[in-house]
Amino acid sequence: MMKPHNLSILLVSGLALTAAAACGSGDGGSGGDKAAAPGAGAKVTITVGCQPPKTNPVQRDEWNEDVAAFQKLHPDITIDSKDGFPCHDVKTYDAKLAGGQMENVFYGYVGDVQTAIKAGQAADITDYVKDVATFADLDPSVMAAFTVNGRIYGLPRTTYKVGLVYNRKLFTQAGLDPDNPPKTWAELREAAKKISGLGPGYIGYGEYSAGNTGGWHFTQEIYGRGGSIVSDDGKKATFNSAEGKAVLQNLKDMRWTDNSMGTKQLYQWDDLMRLMGAGKMGMILGAPDVITELHDNRHAKYEDFGLGAFPEATATLGGGDGYLFNVKDTPEQIRAGIAWLSYYNLTPGQGQFNYERQKAKGRAVGLPDNNPWGGSASGQKLVQLRTQFSTLPAQNYKAYEDGSAALPLKLEPPNTQQLYQILDTPMSAVLTRQDADVDSLLADAEKKVDDLLARSG
Repeated sequence: MMKPHNLSILLVSGLALTAAAACGSGDGGSGGDKAAAPGAGAKVTITVGCQPPKTNPVQRDEWNEDVAAFQKLHPDITIDSKDGFPCHDVKTYDAKLAGGQMENVFYGYVGDVQTAIKAGQAADITDYVKDVATFADLDPSVMAAFTVNGRIYGLPRTTYKVGLVYNRKLFTQAGLDPDNPPKTWAELREAAKKISGLGPGYIGYGEYSAGNTGGWHFTQEIYGRGGSIVSDDGKKATFNSAEGKAVLQNLKDMRWTDNSMGTKQLYQWDDLMRLMGAGKMGMILGAPDVITELHDNRHAKYEDFGLGAFPEATATLGGGDGYLFNVKDTPEQIRAGIAWLSYYNLTPGQGQFNYERQKAKGRAVGLPDNNPWGGSASGQKLVQLRTQFSTLPAQNYKAYEDGSAALPLKLEPPNTQQLYQILDTPMSAVLTRQDADVDSLLADAEKKVDDLLARSG
């Protein structure tokens, strides 16, 4: 799960181009142009962002291999790869966007996509996506991030759904079944009590509550319970609801009645990663990439962790990233970019999903960390290939695969980081004050968010 500072919807100021100007562009993807398709003789070069950096030589080599293979299939297309690592640099991203300096095919996290589209910096590719063979199978809730008023402006690269990351070793020690993680909040609460009962220093369940991470996870949990943060028109707060109260009351009960969340609170990203990596914390909400973080940076073993679906969820906070097309692109460049993204990002068994190659190169294969097609035929093919070439204990993640495939994604609310900062307060209050009043906390936060939304228009 991406760190919260990567989840922000960044405000773009001083943009030179407006949405109206974008709509008037003669080469931004109107679909009426009859230019030759890639491979039909028209030479075209496209710049493509987010090439893996030199510090990640294995993935960079794979990218370069695929560029060479793609250009052999499409001799009239030249891919000019741009290593701008990190792919989203807050110090330069807004300026490049405002100045129209993005690549022909440029990277964007889902939180940035709508901003770029509404600012008129992304080309409308609606009439070109038919050339992506798996497009019809893409999860509509994934594509929602790239769509405005029924028009499509980008395609996904990665996507994630939040689930339950848990320590299988602690489950076994506590007498719990590591192959059957909690499916409801009541089951999670009981499991947390048993893990905490292992002795001093053990924490059954961990939660964020500071540095905007509390508001981030409040949003995840209220989405899971079927609630929302703001109204559909983005004008009013909607979290002061039965679902919002249930989130806070459950955490308060776990903290003060069950004593299953430890005594120290105000945790941020690194705190929970450290405790999970040390084998002292039983469960947290998180996406599959949390396990990669625990292995790569916390020296934990893959086999010690499992993934379950988000408890009794009706939806989950979605994240990920993708590519948009510069509004200045010609139709030939858009078609070339579509062909490349179809080849590298959106074909099971190929490009980023070439699990056979990843296994041969010693990369970890098997985490259910990216499936933009959900439970469709393409999604099922992806899961089959990932299982076939898995180097990890795939059974440890089966509960997540089974419970998350059809779960719809919900996008983050507007004014994301400002809103999360406000929602940190009720989250931290119920975890640090035994006398915290859930109703008044939500009412106070509601007023502040309504004021924020009114100021932002």
